[in-house]
Amino acid sequence: MSQKRDYYEVLGVSKGASESELKKAYRKLAIKYHPDKNPDDKEAEEKFKEAAEAYEVLNNPQKRQQYDQFGHAGMGQGGFGGGGMNMDDIFSQFGSIFGDSFGGGSFGGGRGRSQTVKGSNLRVKMKLSLEEIAEGVSKKIKLNKLVNASGVTYKTCESCKGSGRITRMAQTFLGAMQTQSVCNTCQGSGKFIDKKPSGADSNGLIRKEEIIDLDIPAGVVDGMQLSVTGKGNAGPFDGIPGDLIIVIEEKEHENLRRDGENLHYDAIISFVDAALGSSIEIPTLTGKSKIKIEPGTQSGKVFRLRSKGVPQIQGYGKGDLFVHIHVWTPTKLSKDEKSIIESFRDAKNFNPSENPDAKGFFSKMKQMFS
Repeated sequence: MSQKRDYYEVLGVSKGASESELKKAYRKLAIKYHPDKNPDDKEAEEKFKEAAEAYEVLNNPQKRQQYDQFGHAGMGQGGFGGGGMNMDDIFSQFGSIFGDSFGGGSFGGGRGRSQTVKGSNLRVKMKLSLEEIAEGVSKKIKLNKLVNASGVTYKTCESCKGSGRITRMAQTFLGAMQTQSVCNTCQGSGKFIDKKPSGADSNGLIRKEEIIDLDIPAGVVDGMQLSVTGKGNAGPFDGIPGDLIIVIEEKEHENLRRDGENLHYDAIISFVDAALGSSIEIPTLTGKSKIKIEPGTQSGKVFRLRSKGVPQIQGYGKGDLFVHIHVWTPTKLSKDEKSIIESFRDAKNFNPSENPDAKGFFSKMKQMFS
């Protein structure tokens, strides 16, 4: 599918849908588009995967909050987010959705799948400068993670014949009913480790360093978590790898303060520049910008530099940079300086009460945003 549909639209639920409503909607779609019921139907398979991906995100409170705030863009790009699920990922969900009577994905005794064990997630913190956040950045990180040891061999569980499930027939008032449950002997994996190399643990895993390339999208925020599918610890018995969770930490900028997509800068100017006018340089995320200080500029005036802020993670443009003007009052004056300034004490132009155009800070802010 060329463009992702809204996850709520995929499941046919509202944004306020409860956990039970999500589960019910997903169950209905999974039954409708299940590969066993739609053999060799690629369109049905894609819808089956699409529904599973939507449920995987919306049924996770953290991912759902992130999706509600930022949409698909907030789930990340290039491997981040809820995408990239394979059939093993999807069928591993079925125990909690359909119950053991469905055999972990087997409808009417169709496939008889073993229970795939997912590896644990890894979590790392990534500190980013405001400049990196504004542009997006590629990073390399080194992970010490569990991987499947080379040379591990397995043997099939005799109790369940490799299916990971025990099938039983029971007589009910409706007639004979077939039920399935997880094999207690192999705990659903369908196999045991036959041989393993020295250094591997009981699950056939060994620690190894791996370099991961990450593309962090522009506009991420402090505390945001990005998930890289399949880059966590390996799953036991050739199971599904866990995910790598990237926790974003924003470094404090030397000059600029961030407020969502907008930036703020405090510019301190002299009384002379405020009275006579001047031109000052303002730091931005891409270099320096100049703004003109008109004669008579008051302390508290705010300049707005459009599109000089941080990109919105949804990709709908950039925020602005607000420059707050503060007129500096000298704390020490020479005798001559005091004399000069004193001579203006009673001058009409130096008396704010004589200036009908003087406005308070909040009046100016209201005027600027109106």
